[in-house]
Amino acid sequence: MGKLVEGVWHDVWYDTKSSNGKFVREDAGFRSWVKNSQDAQFQPESGRYHLYVSLACPWAHRTLIFRKLKGLTEHIDVTVVCPDMMDQGWTFGMPEPLYGLTQLHQVYTKAKLDYTGRVTVPVLWDKKTQTIVSNESSEIIRMFNSEFNDLTGNNDDYYPESLTSVIDEWNQFVYPNINNGVYRCGFATTQEAYEEAYDKLFAALDKVDDHLATHRYLAGNQITEADWRLFTTLVRFDAVYVGHFKCNKQRIADYKHIQGYLKELYQIEGIKETTDFYHIKRHYYFSHTGINPTQVVPKGPYLDLESAHGRDTIL
Repeated sequence: MGKLVEGVWHDVWYDTKSSNGKFVREDAGFRSWVKNSQDAQFQPESGRYHLYVSLACPWAHRTLIFRKLKGLTEHIDVTVVCPDMMDQGWTFGMPEPLYGLTQLHQVYTKAKLDYTGRVTVPVLWDKKTQTIVSNESSEIIRMFNSEFNDLTGNNDDYYPESLTSVIDEWNQFVYPNINNGVYRCGFATTQEAYEEAYDKLFAALDKVDDHLATHRYLAGNQITEADWRLFTTLVRFDAVYVGHFKCNKQRIADYKHIQGYLKELYQIEGIKETTDFYHIKRHYYFSHTGINPTQVVPKGPYLDLESAHGRDTIL
């Protein structure tokens, strides 16, 4: 995971020395919005936008889920990077279709020649102005949730006004402790930093499991953005984070309520198709040579995600 410095690519890992071994994620560098408004720079139009994703990345996975749920697959096309992220960062298996570029960092410098920052997925690209709209997944899914409704006729709302405060509260809890918490475990470079992240991660998972004992979803009886933001971490947990990131207190399969919740979300129409366990395992185990220098990718584990979930009785 390298970065650009004034438009020049550098193959450098995260600096944890200045943070006492703790992994600190950088903020996204592009934060514009698609708005269904006549005076908006970026307006919702069919075929105008292109999404660059990794099938391994949980942040990018959020955008693929919302693209599917909101009926945007015919309106926003997608390029998938290779699962192997090596000295050039995210790369394309063959030149990407818009400009024939071979590395994702070239997309960033096409948008801003002197860009400085990490080169991450997802990236929402505007073909009309030839620039990046956003590389912040939490904001891209909000755009997909509401700004293209007139185009698609799909008014399903995963961030309803009546639940925004509850959703925001869950997001603010889940992100640092679980979504980013697994990375804070895996990328920690001191025992103290690792154990702090580990304890917070499993305390948070315990809280979620207790909540799901009496609630169908995080915000109540309706699937919301908060559930999908949590899902993309949960679905990777047993396959990668337990072993590779040393999040090994217990598996998601060992949680009485989270496991059924995960299975229910996975079984919603179209979600399985957005989830690629080959890319997920290949990326983490092969690319993170500082954690897994042999680059051996495990064959397992067996994941029971398609049997009955038993959540129908929880209203």
